[in-house]
Formats: sequence, C-alpha cells, structure tokens
Amino acid sequence: MTDTLIAIISIFVGIIGANVYGAIKKKYTMGFTANTIAGIFGSIFFIKIFGKLGFDPISIMESGGVNVVLFAINMAVSLLGGAIGLIAVKIIRNRLEKKP
Repeated sequence: MTDTLIAIISIFVGIIGANVYGAIKKKYTMGFTANTIAGIFGSIFFIKIFGKLGFDPISIMESGGVNVVLFAINMAVSLLGGAIGLIAVKIIRNRLEKKP
C-alpha cells in the first residue's frame, strides 16, 4: 500500500462511521449526502490532528511495509472522527437554525 491509498481508505472509513452512526442514532442523521460530507471532514480533521502522535499514513509506511498496529489505530480514529464530525455538524446546524 502507499501513503495515498491509506489516506483514501481512512476517508472511506470516516464516511462509513458517519453513516452508520446516523443510522443508529436517528437524532443526528441529516441524510446520506450530508452524513457523507460530515464523515469526510471529520475523518480528515481527526487524522490531521491526532496523526501527529504517529499513526498518520507516512508513519504507517515508514518501515517499507504496512505497520498493522498503526494502520488499525488509524482506521479506528477515522471511524470515530466520522461519527464525531457528524455530531459536530448537527450541533452547529441546530444552533444556526434557531431563531433569536
């Protein structure tokens, strides 16, 4: 695998995380398209912030092969980032829709 492929897989896992969380918790769902967009941004945001701890795509491929432990951590953070991204977008959207 390459660094780019790992990053793309991370984004898809974030999309899955947001859509699955939206399906489980109907309170936070905004439809498939909005959930997907929230999952993309949540996944990227979390990997960029927490990837500095050593599980970013470059660190995963640093030894020339795939470090499975770091890859698993990366996928878990992407999944969580997608779900939290959905929650954050829904909270922001609800606050913007409230009329003073």
